[in-house]
Amino acid sequence: MGKVTGFLEFERLEEGYEPVEKRVKNYKEFVIGLSADEAKVQGARCMDCGTPFCNNGCPVNNIIPDFNDLVFQGDWKNAIEVLHSTNNFPDFTGRVCPAPCEAACVLNINNDAVGIKSIEHSIIDRAWAEGWVQPQPAKVKTGKKVAVVGSGPAGMAAAQQLARVGHDVTVFEKNDTIGGLLRFGIPDFKFDKSHIDRRVQQMQAEGVVFKTNTIVGELPKSGAASKVTNWAQTTVTPEQLQKDFDAVILTGGSEQSRDLPVPGRDLAGIHFAMEFLPQQNRVNAGGKVKEQIRADGKHVIVIGGGDTGSDCVGTSNRHGAKSVVQFEVMPRPPEEEDGPLTWPYWPIKLRTSSSHEEGCEREFAIATKEFIGGEGKDSGKVTGVKTVRVEFKNGKFEEVAGSEQTLKADLVLLAMGFTNPVDTLLNGFGVEKDARGNAKAGTDADTGYKTNVAKVFAAGDVRRGQSLVVWAIREGRQAAREVDAFLMGASTLPR
Repeated sequence: MGKVTGFLEFERLEEGYEPVEKRVKNYKEFVIGLSADEAKVQGARCMDCGTPFCNNGCPVNNIIPDFNDLVFQGDWKNAIEVLHSTNNFPDFTGRVCPAPCEAACVLNINNDAVGIKSIEHSIIDRAWAEGWVQPQPAKVKTGKKVAVVGSGPAGMAAAQQLARVGHDVTVFEKNDTIGGLLRFGIPDFKFDKSHIDRRVQQMQAEGVVFKTNTIVGELPKSGAASKVTNWAQTTVTPEQLQKDFDAVILTGGSEQSRDLPVPGRDLAGIHFAMEFLPQQNRVNAGGKVKEQIRADGKHVIVIGGGDTGSDCVGTSNRHGAKSVVQFEVMPRPPEEEDGPLTWPYWPIKLRTSSSHEEGCEREFAIATKEFIGGEGKDSGKVTGVKTVRVEFKNGKFEEVAGSEQTLKADLVLLAMGFTNPVDTLLNGFGVEKDARGNAKAGTDADTGYKTNVAKVFAAGDVRRGQSLVVWAIREGRQAAREVDAFLMGASTLPR
């Protein structure tokens, strides 16, 4: 693959970033992609390794050695054909996927992995620039109607695949624009929403109908679930969808944020990340948000050390926060993984995001004991967070005696992940749940993403729980094949 001795001759080249002082002044994407020549050199590093573990490391099973070689050969048009054969939206994954394929790269055992994600990014950007990404409408219509509930990456992938084999597909989205957490959860500086918009245009040309501001069933009027972003203006009942469509796919995601029920949780100034981030994205798109949650001049504490927490850090810095501290309950991981020990699995190591580099103090092995309120005019508002150091012993976290401290906080953002889909969606259809509250549906050939309800399927985070965009695309594609086979008796769609 590529150049036989390329991995010996060339070093890995990372994509560049705009300088911190420039990028924190706006919400624009700041990653500087590889040039065509740089991508060719990186493609040359792909080895003829016999068994390409990267293929299995990638949830959508991208045919990585092939498109690496095609980039090295300068055959960009066939490279995008290979990439699109397994992945409907490489413009999404090439920007926000954490690249488990690179962790599984054989070269990663004792060297720097092939820059697969940067090559993918280069291929799709080149394809859009050259006009190679075109609608693929079905030549023959089947007359079958499919409803897709939720327009995140799982829903979009399922809808596109089904439309391309001739089904009439309608996507229902409770918010006013398409994209799910891609649209409202991921900040614009990591993922510009124009990438979603042009895919929506492509899908509309392929026959997909999008119905926005339309919620299937309804959200609870109070409690944590009411914090889920919802700008719906109309409703449609699950019963109506089951009556009007030949099949229904639930791809509504896992939107219930994990809460932190410690004393003081009801103080003003404590919010879920998914209250904070969608508001800024909406403002960036020209919308208006009443009483927007902002970090200007505030001491911000982000609780949760994952990607969502990192997104809160980056957004807080762009607001002009006075300080940003991010908590992680787990101990600080090692700077470098033990490659021969962890390969080809996702390694545990310290990961520093671009948002961290913009300004953030990171605290590991720390837990929140209490939120502290102010006095006088600040009564009822959070002014501090009482913490304690923890150690993981005997299968549980134990407090370190004498390690309590109180940190200033004017704004606390809870970014500890998601627990399950909003109950009302699954309850409305009568879908059976698994032990974690997700839609119960298997993925093998026999179960085929089917729920216990006739002609109702489930895919993506609503079925598997909180996960990656690339897993959502995989499940959307696979569910589309199962729905097609259910409607037609057989399917030509890839699984």
